[in-house]
Amino acid sequence: MTNKPYPDHWEAVADLRVFRTTSEEWEKLLGWRADMRKRGWKLLRVSSEGPEMVAIFGRTKTDRPAGTPFA
Repeated sequence: MTNKPYPDHWEAVADLRVFRTTSEEWEKLLGWRADMRKRGWKLLRVSSEGPEMVAIFGRTKTDRPAGTPFA
């Protein structure tokens, strides 16, 4: 896939994580998704591309703790 699954301007204000899986596996990851929210990540978009599901998590760059760029 050459196109990003989010608008370019999102990168200017947030750290982004793109997660690809099947819809069946996504349902099984409830605990992992809750942990992401506890760490300050927000689910920004969920879409499907054929059999694949794409979820985008983001955290504003000012929200991350100092010295931990990818926590």
